[in-house]
Parts: sequence; structure tokens; C-alpha cells
Amino acid sequence: MPGLRVVLDTNVLVSGLAYLAGFPGRIVSAWKQGGLELVLSRFILDEMVRVLPRLSRIALSEDEIRDLADSFLFLAEIVEPVSVVEKHLRDSADALILGTLFAAQADYLITGDKDLLALAHQYPILSPSEFWVRHGK
Repeated sequence: MPGLRVVLDTNVLVSGLAYLAGFPGRIVSAWKQGGLELVLSRFILDEMVRVLPRLSRIALSEDEIRDLADSFLFLAEIVEPVSVVEKHLRDSADALILGTLFAAQADYLITGDKDLLALAHQYPILSPSEFWVRHGK
């Protein structure tokens, strides 16, 4: 796992922060321990800020969530998503996630999004469980 560059989709990042025992939590823990290089975009961080307050499991104020997002600016590599035209994506936000993968030149995009996972035959996209089976400890 060391040396792997990964982009975590917002759903995996949020799940990893909220549910430490699941595959997303294991992946976030592996990153915290230096086992992965994490690459994100401001788009992903902004989505995280919007989603985290909706989770009762996360007992953070809006200011604490914003501080958490700001800390990722220093803890992860931040890239600007490249423009992507992918006709199979129904959600325009998914194009920004895919654009983050391309800009990052990452080994994998780890996501739970079914539309993105449907593109795994074309791009290096894995679900959290698939990633953990291949690369987990």
C-alpha cells in the first residue's frame, strides 16, 4: 500500500470519518498512518462540509467541520479537477470527481458511487471493499 496515490470520493471520505470500523474507515486510517498518499480537490472538501452536518454520528459544529476541511488543505495534496466529458455520467458532480482523479494522476479513485463504479472498466476506480481486498493490511 505505501506509495499508492488515491482520490477518495466524498462518500468514502465522509464514511471514513464517521464509521471507523468499515472499509472507508480503514482506508482513512491507513492514510493517517502514512500508508497512502491522499489527493483531494476543493470540490470534494466543499461537498464534505455540506454533507457532514447531516450525519448525527458526527458531533462537530459547522465551525469544527470547516476547520477539519481546512486541515485537509495541509494534510492532503489538493488538485484542481480537469475538465472531463464522460457521456455515461448522469450527475455533473461526478465529472468533477473523475476530473480530480485525472488531475491527481492517482493510482485509484475510491468511491461508493454506482455511476462512477460503472466506469471501472475504463478507469482505475474501485469500491472501498475492492480496494481493501487488493491493498489492505
